[in-house]
Amino acid sequence: MQTAQRQGYIGNPAQLFTLRRITVDEGRARGTQMIEVCTAGGLALDILPDTGLDIGQCRYKGAVMSWMSKNGYDSPAVISAHETEFLHTFPGGLLYTCGLRSAGPANRDGDEWHPLHGRYHSLQAQHISTDVDDEFITVRGTLRETALFGHALEVKRTIRIPVQGTSITVEDKVTNQTPQPEEYMQIYHCNFGYPLLSEQARLVLPDERETIPRTEFAKTGLGRECSFDKPIPGEEERVFFQKMHREFWARLENPALGISATMTWSGDTLPILSQWRSMAHGDYVLGLEPANCYIMGRSAERDNGTLPVLGAFESVTNTVTITFKED
Repeated sequence: MQTAQRQGYIGNPAQLFTLRRITVDEGRARGTQMIEVCTAGGLALDILPDTGLDIGQCRYKGAVMSWMSKNGYDSPAVISAHETEFLHTFPGGLLYTCGLRSAGPANRDGDEWHPLHGRYHSLQAQHISTDVDDEFITVRGTLRETALFGHALEVKRTIRIPVQGTSITVEDKVTNQTPQPEEYMQIYHCNFGYPLLSEQARLVLPDERETIPRTEFAKTGLGRECSFDKPIPGEEERVFFQKMHREFWARLENPALGISATMTWSGDTLPILSQWRSMAHGDYVLGLEPANCYIMGRSAERDNGTLPVLGAFESVTNTVTITFKED
């Protein structure tokens, strides 16, 4: 960026990028804050401080990469007030974080009720900061999920996007701020949609992996989990768990569009990739979801022996990177 300015190609660095705060002023999303980011490499995305500092719509070279549900964006007041109404408020978006204390089906764990996919997305970020230097656009914020006489989990989220580039890196430092061990669950629910996703697309995964279908219907799709169909009215979703062994990446390619999206993540902290494949008419989406669990809900995960635990004042750092490329 400095080189282009010194050589006289630009007089204002903002010619190469956009970083601005806006507030939606109409529709069901009225009042929602957004941080709009556009790079010189052709990447454009919405970062959402009111909903976990997650990522909404995303475009690359003008083409839509992310998936948006029929619901679209909602105001934070609606999401907070209706945490049990997931199907009516789930927006999709490039990144929808699930957790922090439960992920998967709504469930009761002892005296506690946990809504579908947890409460993370209803948390509003604080201590938000934005910055641009010669290399990166950086957005930071802090989120806390707490209860009186109970848990206190803090997430310090950092999102880095190269000014000239086409990648997004999300880094979360998750800390248990109590003197007692705390069970926690996290899913990085990354959602890709049309036109990147179509019957011309294919998913590429490491050869060394174990594929586990979640349901009997998913089992009928074994062998076809990396290919896609045209939209099918009423088609049931399929979920596969991909257990990677040494390599932690996935790539969605669309030769007809000439674009691919590659995901990498911290396999030491997120050892399981959940693959959500919905070919349903109007609900056409591929979810690639690095996770620290099998998305069964808090109580079932404990019974299964797969509920992660953070020790007293312990921290863990998760990293997910998505890179778009013209092929």
